[in-house]
Amino acid sequence: MRNAKALLRAAARADRDALQSGLGAASATGLVARFSSTPGLRALMSPTNTIAGYMPIGSELDCLPLLNRLDQAGVPLCLPVVIEPEAPLIFRRWVPGDPLVTGSFGISEPLATAPDVSPDALLVPMLAFDRQGNRLGYGGGYYDRTLKALRAAGPVIAIGVAFAGQLRDKVPVAEGDQPLDWILTEIGATPIADGSIGPRPVGTP
Repeated sequence: MRNAKALLRAAARADRDALQSGLGAASATGLVARFSSTPGLRALMSPTNTIAGYMPIGSELDCLPLLNRLDQAGVPLCLPVVIEPEAPLIFRRWVPGDPLVTGSFGISEPLATAPDVSPDALLVPMLAFDRQGNRLGYGGGYYDRTLKALRAAGPVIAIGVAFAGQLRDKVPVAEGDQPLDWILTEIGATPIADGSIGPRPVGTP
């Protein structure tokens, strides 16, 4: 299982690099449109819901335009922070324009003085996904540990963010892997429960 995931990660990363190179900014704009026009996600655009985003690195689909739109709608935002290697992520309040520091893995994080918060929904980056809502991450298990802890405490919505071309027929699943509740791409937003994720777009890697 571990070797299969390692091989799939390498291939998925190369595919995502190609997608980012070919689609780039247009996909980031597409995220905003799909989130805002999908009833189940649009309902989250409320001051009563705290949404966790991420600071994109490498070829991750850029969610910053979406975070800006959510901020304009009055949605409280936060970003993940790595505290220690085997622990769940914590989340700190963040507003677009707030200063950031470089944390673990070179990822930008809110300052330590920012308030800790618990998100109601998370935007989750990934290397690949399948129609069952399984996510291929980077191998550290951070989001799996985090979602497990958050779900044990109460309802939370995990929204996987990816290019539509990152869809795979099947992502290997191991004990402890946490499924996604939604898949949000540049061309659509799908709740996993309805199983209606379509085929990969023609011409994707």
